[in-house]
Amino acid sequence: MATTVYFEETVHDQGGKNKIDVEFGRSSFYSGCKVPGGIGEDSIYLNVDGKGVIMDRATAKKFVRAAIEVGHYHGLID
Repeated sequence: MATTVYFEETVHDQGGKNKIDVEFGRSSFYSGCKVPGGIGEDSIYLNVDGKGVIMDRATAKKFVRAAIEVGHYHGLID
């Protein structure tokens, strides 16, 4: 399995009470393999506090669009 990490941080709550470990990137773990929906593809993986998923492409697309929308809302994207 090949992965490329794009984000890896311990994310702290602004109020200082909570924190989570987040890792986010691309994975080829399922690429070309049979999966319940057919054949797997390279996609986005997300690990939060040691629990991880490799998203199907439809979910990955929704996830990225939502991240871009909230980034635009807060003025974080040029």
